Amino acid sequence: MSFRTDNEAYEAWLATQCDVVKKDIAYKHKRMKKNPFIFLRATYFRWARKIGDWCPELMDAPQLLSVGDLHLENFGTWRDVDGRLVWGVNDFDEAAVMPYVLDLVRLAASIQLAPNPAVDPKHAASAVLRGYRDGLENPRPALLFEGQSWLRPYAEPEEDRLKEFWKEVADYPDYKPPPAIAKALIESLPDGVDRKSIRLCRLLRKGGGSLGRPRYVAVGDWRGGQVLREAKALVPSAWTYANGQTSGKKSGKKPSKSNFLALAHSRYRAPDPFLDVRHQFIFRRIAADSRKIELGDAAGKKLHLKLLEAMGLEVASVHAAGAVPVEALQADLVKRPHGWLNAAAAVAADKVKRDYREWRS
Repeated sequence: MSFRTDNEAYEAWLATQCDVVKKDIAYKHKRMKKNPFIFLRATYFRWARKIGDWCPELMDAPQLLSVGDLHLENFGTWRDVDGRLVWGVNDFDEAAVMPYVLDLVRLAASIQLAPNPAVDPKHAASAVLRGYRDGLENPRPALLFEGQSWLRPYAEPEEDRLKEFWKEVADYPDYKPPPAIAKALIESLPDGVDRKSIRLCRLLRKGGGSLGRPRYVAVGDWRGGQVLREAKALVPSAWTYANGQTSGKKSGKKPSKSNFLALAHSRYRAPDPFLDVRHQFIFRRIAADSRKIELGDAAGKKLHLKLLEAMGLEVASVHAAGAVPVEALQADLVKRPHGWLNAAAAVAADKVKRDYREWRS
């Protein structure tokens, strides 16, 4: 199946799962032509369908609940229940049971596809694996004012970014979400928020792979500042879609169960207490210090091996809480040939580039 045919089929399916925002889909199509890295972010459904054909040697690995849509920009910050600033994977929309190595390969492939990467692919893959092995030995969250303070420059926005964030908030267009979502958004704001100040808005052109899903936000005044809560439509993982395990929400059948919270709240993480799923929407706190880290066009230039090790460690901390014993994951890693991760990532990246060229043509 050509990429274009596959894309049309996926978008038709997506329309059975939520009320897609057609303008965002059009914007997504335009962004997908920008570079292969953005294309990868926007097309997890294709990866889910084809990775077994591209890299069949990966499919015998132990299967566990995995992130799925893992890439360089699927990391961010949040505050845990004790107010600590935490860094880690912050998007589990595509979580599903699959061979655990696919998370590592997709991350390594995204490094190879990043614009002007500043690290050698072999060294990058080795760094991810070093971090992953460390994380299996000692799974733990990355706390930015304790053991991982060196990560703070990636998490603390510069003054210009802060101004940009609040300008975006001021420019959010007013919108009335569905009544149940509006009610839940308002209820998620802190007690004592000025009810007259609350604005309900629609977020446009936000996300990568999730572009096209409806996203709403509530903004209110509370104790000298603004507070924000977001609601984003949650649909079944594209992994389950690609493997024929989903049904249409609008067909009247019960929607497929999401694994979003199971991974986000897993044993070795310091989870975001504001993260929740209600009415098939993901609810979360938005703030200048609680956000996805976007590396942008300079993604490759901002990479260094220590950061890639941290990403590998975070993935291992997610996997270590799964149904497969850590010892089984370690044994599987040992039996894989030298250079396997870089080799598989190179094959997958090449296939993504092929699809990207088809899309651009």
